[in-house]
Amino acid sequence: MRKVIVKCKLSSHERFEEKLSDIDLDFGPIYWQHDRIYVPRGYKKGMNLPRLIMRTEMRSVDKPAKYYFILKRHIEDSGVDIVEETAVTDYEKVVNIIMQLGFKLLTEVSRRRQDLKMDEGNYIFLDRIEKLPGYYAKIESDITADDSVVEARSDLEKTFKTLGESNFIDLPYSEMNN
Repeated sequence: MRKVIVKCKLSSHERFEEKLSDIDLDFGPIYWQHDRIYVPRGYKKGMNLPRLIMRTEMRSVDKPAKYYFILKRHIEDSGVDIVEETAVTDYEKVVNIIMQLGFKLLTEVSRRRQDLKMDEGNYIFLDRIEKLPGYYAKIESDITADDSVVEARSDLEKTFKTLGESNFIDLPYSEMNN
């Protein structure tokens, strides 16, 4: 799936939530995610190489964790993220496959997250990242090959500005805590 993602460090997460609530958009309950991020051996920033992510997600303490295998690739030239995600039942086997393919563990990122579906293909996530100060929000928008990436990104930035936020961040969370 092709996505445009805009991320912002919030000046006030309470005010951000209030502004969304004023237009009848409210986040769902808080849940926990933990990502183990793997990169190919010899990986360097800006090489447009894929990242493989093993995600553990706990939406409720009385239910078992869910596991997801995610392929994520940011195409620098276009500003598009290619993201494919699939649920897995055997976490250890998938990690073994990742290692056998020559990937290495780069880092781990834990977060408390809330999400909000704005409309079909547009989501806002409110994140509290372990080891990083403050709150972050990101808007993801699914796009087709015919959509303008520049227009989509501009629309997402306008949405943040309308909500009083403009401290945009281009780095993934995994590179912010290193």
